[in-house]
Amino acid sequence: MTQAYSHSHPALPVHPADPKGFVADWSSDQIAFKKVPWGKVMMWIFLVSDTFIFGVFLISYMTARMSSVVPWPNPSEVFALEIAGSHVPLVLIAIMTFILITSSGTMAMAVNFGYRKNRKVTFILLVITALLGASFVGMQVFEWSKLIIEEGVRPWSNPMGAHQFGAAFFMITGFHGTHVTIGVIFLVIVAVKVYRGDLDHERPGFLTGRRGNYEVVEIMGLYWHFVDLVWVFIFAFFYLW
Repeated sequence: MTQAYSHSHPALPVHPADPKGFVADWSSDQIAFKKVPWGKVMMWIFLVSDTFIFGVFLISYMTARMSSVVPWPNPSEVFALEIAGSHVPLVLIAIMTFILITSSGTMAMAVNFGYRKNRKVTFILLVITALLGASFVGMQVFEWSKLIIEEGVRPWSNPMGAHQFGAAFFMITGFHGTHVTIGVIFLVIVAVKVYRGDLDHERPGFLTGRRGNYEVVEIMGLYWHFVDLVWVFIFAFFYLW
């Protein structure tokens, strides 16, 4: 049977099933995360924890909706816009979804060109992604304003049906919108650093990383794709159900 060796005492064999050997391996970046940037590892840990949070929110929403004895508002009516004198259901939500999916594509291309060390194209794609994200947040603000001002929906009340609707909607979409807003801010920061050549010259500062390495763009891409993926579930739960 193959034997492992303790990091504190290399000469002492450690049985593979020994908890001390397991802890020692996962406590050392040279063993468990060799060739993996710490920034990427920590982003994955953050995304996994954030997945649990969004999962709890959506499961709570399902529980509240299925247990409600008061009729739940019809999404096709609640989120409709009046265009040319007729109500068009979910048109704004469809545009918002298209924008986020498009931004995921531009982010993926930014990562691709970043590793090719094409500063100009990477910068342009990051800016486009940030603009698309900002457009999404702007549309979400418009959606909230319509619900609050025109429809009278509040976190504690809802004239169109179950009161839980307002609380769940504003909490979950607001939490996601906060993620998008933070992502836009960091996209702008990374875009500026790419434009100035900070990643090529390892200029000291926030989110610079190693010289000539554009891994910060990929780390930003992981976050942005996660935000887009979460929206797909929110879209399905709130607007299609």
